[in-house]
Amino acid sequence: MAAGLVLLACAAPAAATEGALGRQVSGTSVQANIGIVAPEPVTIVQLSELYLDGGLHGGREVPVGRNLSVGLDAKVSFTLATVLKTWDTGTGPWNFASGMTVPYVWTKVNAAVTGPRGNTVGTTDRASDLFDLYFTPIVAGYHFSKTEHVALSLNIWAPTGRYNANNLANPSLNNWTFVPQVAYTRIFPESHWQLDAVTSLQIYTPNRDTDYHNAPLFGTDVMARRMFGNGLGLGMVVGTILQLGNDRGDTANKLNGFKGHDLSLGPIVTYDRKLSAERSLSMSLRWVPTVASTNRLDSGSTVMASVALVF
Repeated sequence: MAAGLVLLACAAPAAATEGALGRQVSGTSVQANIGIVAPEPVTIVQLSELYLDGGLHGGREVPVGRNLSVGLDAKVSFTLATVLKTWDTGTGPWNFASGMTVPYVWTKVNAAVTGPRGNTVGTTDRASDLFDLYFTPIVAGYHFSKTEHVALSLNIWAPTGRYNANNLANPSLNNWTFVPQVAYTRIFPESHWQLDAVTSLQIYTPNRDTDYHNAPLFGTDVMARRMFGNGLGLGMVVGTILQLGNDRGDTANKLNGFKGHDLSLGPIVTYDRKLSAERSLSMSLRWVPTVASTNRLDSGSTVMASVALVF
């Protein structure tokens, strides 16, 4: 079966980057069979729910829109509806697909905002709305063999969500983000193990309302699973995000570029079932808490559940 690309974002007000998160949550971008694009034309419909409860403390200042916060706590709930369609390109080594994700976000942000006179006031903000749309114009999959596959894709976040630079919580990052991505899947049928990995580069345009320009982010997620005959899979996920260079803009300069990175690690359980000759169902549940973080939201409870139907 083909794998749906992971189409996730952040709902905190924009990483290190603006808002201390960025478009990607480490440990949530890798999916089962992510490197496989089906040789036959199929449609994948996936519904995912992501919950993150994190913060950045220790007296660190965080850029949030036009605000500067001393520390930050954010609760984020994302619901993502994804459709991925493979093209009818025959059974050769190359196959192609396209997709789109419509995200809905609820977020609550607690921050200690520094005012123009230097006084700090604790405040809370909430937002609930459609988030920025996510497009995958093309996925190009190559089959090295029946057990080894790679998928190359270009993904685009469009700033379609509502945004107010004075708010702490926004259903948008207010920038275009271009994400070239490489995904890999290797199946080991003799030992019943499977390895899935994805590496991406997030390239941001400036936030036109705050003149904050996030530096590129390099992310890698790896998942190893032991597959059982009843469709159950158990494994571990490790993910990391590294910021390449400093953020730019007046606020970023005050924070010495606000450069950051993080590392997440946790278990995953998956279940796959063939419903008919043409249809199959896949489900997964993971918990990937942050184990190390600098200038990014440190989360002890990042949970993601997904259900995908292939037909």
